[in-house]
Amino acid sequence: MLKGLLVAIQFLTVFPVGFRDPPGAREWGMSVAWYPLVGALIGALLWAIALMLPSGQGVLEAAIVLALWVFASGALHLDGLADCADAWVGGFGDRERSLAIMKDPRSGPVAVVVVVVVLLLKFAALSVLLPAGDHWVLLAAPVLARGSAGGLLAVSPYVRSQGIASAMIADLPRVAILAGAGLCVLAVGLFWSVPAALISGLTLVLIRFLAMRRLAGITGDVAGALVEISETAILLAVALAQT
Repeated sequence: MLKGLLVAIQFLTVFPVGFRDPPGAREWGMSVAWYPLVGALIGALLWAIALMLPSGQGVLEAAIVLALWVFASGALHLDGLADCADAWVGGFGDRERSLAIMKDPRSGPVAVVVVVVVLLLKFAALSVLLPAGDHWVLLAAPVLARGSAGGLLAVSPYVRSQGIASAMIADLPRVAILAGAGLCVLAVGLFWSVPAALISGLTLVLIRFLAMRRLAGITGDVAGALVEISETAILLAVALAQT
């Protein structure tokens, strides 16, 4: 079980984790149950750094925290978002064309624009939230988003027979994943923000609906895009509630 946590940390972050033997399908599957905890590790790091930054410098605080946020995940989820953006626009509604575009390592102008817009929205939200002292959202957003990604993997068919996500899907502890994601939503709703918890669930439902309609399933890129979209939606919801 502990190896599953280490696999999740290695996959979802840039934190150095090494293995004597490569993880097997069971470890990859178990790792998904640990996604919210990895989100908590990232969030705790961001929260600690935000508290050390000089107060009253909202724009600077937001820029530093956002840069570290992207770095901590190795831009993994932004890559998935970019691939999905290209596929949804360039695929013209066709499943096979969309899947082929997702596999293309090159990014088109649509991908670049979508990534820039998402980062700008996150930056704008953070520039409102951090000066107001709402540092808890730095923990809640990564936890909820990664819990949502795990939930998506647990309740959706996977469309590829190869790839990292296919190894995860093959041996998922679905009950543990869904229970963990549900507890995260409940905890955030009870202790911090009901809108943030609701937005997390609604984003998961929306992304799954779009993926099922276009692809008849999901890919790892879709899960990555969900993380980015969920984090952005949560930050915006909380920031708008402050204004």
